[in-house]
Amino acid sequence: MQRKRLQNITVHVLLIISVLVVAAPILLAFIFSTQTPAQIFSYPPRFTLGTAMLENYSIAWNQFHLGMYMKNSFYIAIAVTVGKTVISFMAALALVYFRFPLKGAVFTFILLTLMMPTEIMIVALFELVTKLGWSNSYAALIVPFLASATGTFLFRQQFLQIPTSLVDAAKIDGAGPLRFAWAILLPMSLNVVAAMAVIQFVYMWNQYLWPLIIIHESSRQVVQVGLRMMTSGQDATNWGIVMAGAIIALLPALVVFMLLQEQFSRGFALSQEK
Repeated sequence: MQRKRLQNITVHVLLIISVLVVAAPILLAFIFSTQTPAQIFSYPPRFTLGTAMLENYSIAWNQFHLGMYMKNSFYIAIAVTVGKTVISFMAALALVYFRFPLKGAVFTFILLTLMMPTEIMIVALFELVTKLGWSNSYAALIVPFLASATGTFLFRQQFLQIPTSLVDAAKIDGAGPLRFAWAILLPMSLNVVAAMAVIQFVYMWNQYLWPLIIIHESSRQVVQVGLRMMTSGQDATNWGIVMAGAIIALLPALVVFMLLQEQFSRGFALSQEK
């Protein structure tokens, strides 16, 4: 009993240490967001709350227009999340329940696109978007990200687990493909939808390189570029203000994950158990 108790204590201590290590950057950022420059660069370092919390957060929100950048990122993230989910859902529906030539090759090609991040296509994508007249517009930030190989794969794996008896029953009842998708597939795939929502929302919320290149007006920029402007828009960088902006920018993605974390975990549990 004592040996088992010692093992449990050891495991819990290791887990606590692991959590603290993972959370350390966020905790430090929050602490620095409350401090003045003198307190941040003091020696020895101070790891306690400072005296400039309200001032730093107020300046980050008002003077550096962080709210405007977050609003832009929110619109873009929501549009891409909804668009990607719908397109991935319909693509997986076609790959599982429809017959067409080279279906296996098409799915293989979709998976191969996972090895092609946006960064390696950025020059060609920039030329295409410019020719379409989308430069410096929300369309340039939304349309190139609407396709998702990851989403298609997740929905395909989910659909393959649905018993064929449901498909046969739907056919007997006269349900068409859209009604079958809406009435049967969608309710049974809500966990995958939630997982997609978390992945895509966080991914778009953290976009930096592409918006920096394609958007020229600050009024249409996204929050990550806005954070970068906070460092370049000061004669002497006040890292307390920058950290305050980073904490504020973190909150929407954190809230989305916390609300959907259970469904997010279930969405990746692609087991045969129902």
